[in-house]
Amino acid sequence: MATTFAPALVAAPAGLALGWFHFATLARVSELLVAGRLVGIGLQLARFALLTAFLWLCARQGWPALAGGGAGIMAGRALALRRAR
Repeated sequence: MATTFAPALVAAPAGLALGWFHFATLARVSELLVAGRLVGIGLQLARFALLTAFLWLCARQGWPALAGGGAGIMAGRALALRRAR
């Protein structure tokens, strides 16, 4: 059985964008929660739901897509943290 890496080539940039969004919005969620605004809880749940759905879809495509998506998320995290400094 041949393994195709095409899904990983799609999942990696999608993971990069989603990872950047997920970690870039972390500061806003923290501000909302510290201010006692309940909308912060909803935003946090939406962030996790979006990330979970993405990883679930990647996992359904096989391990190359999941690995590519996960690597993209970690690269997006690095970009978001670099921007935050």
